[in-house]
Amino acid sequence: MLKRILSISGQPGLFELIAQGNNSLIVEDVETKRRKPAHSNDKVISLADIAIFTEDEEVSLGSVFESIKKKENGAQVEINVKDSEELHKFFAAVLPNYDRVRVHNNDIKKVIRWYNLLTAAGKTEFVEESEAAPAAAEAKAEAAEAPAEGVEKKKRTRKKAEPKAE
Repeated sequence: MLKRILSISGQPGLFELIAQGNNSLIVEDVETKRRKPAHSNDKVISLADIAIFTEDEEVSLGSVFESIKKKENGAQVEINVKDSEELHKFFAAVLPNYDRVRVHNNDIKKVIRWYNLLTAAGKTEFVEESEAAPAAAEAKAEAAEAPAEGVEKKKRTRKKAEPKAE
């Protein structure tokens, strides 16, 4: 689900990808449900591509959202975002080994804001496709190869059109 949720630099809120045009994307604001184009010069990033630094590795944003969902029992986060200590205490409860040097207050605030926007919109499925099953990716790759072979066979057996008799 997070693959279709986008953040556009310079614009508040989150957007859901609706369609793609030649030089733009059609997006819908998650909060207001208004549609608008996101042009090719806008910096657009999918939430599925965002990760949080930890001391060992990077953790996907979807996993962090799942941890918040478990901690808050699916409810929105009610926290004083102006209190730095409270932010870090909350985030430590959600992701105990997060990198306290590279993850700043603004990053934590943004994660909380995005989580609250998504839960308010009823979008609470944060499970990533990559965690679903690596076997599914293999099956998809094999299926992608099969039609290509069929196309080649059709090209080889195609007959030239005979001129019509008048």
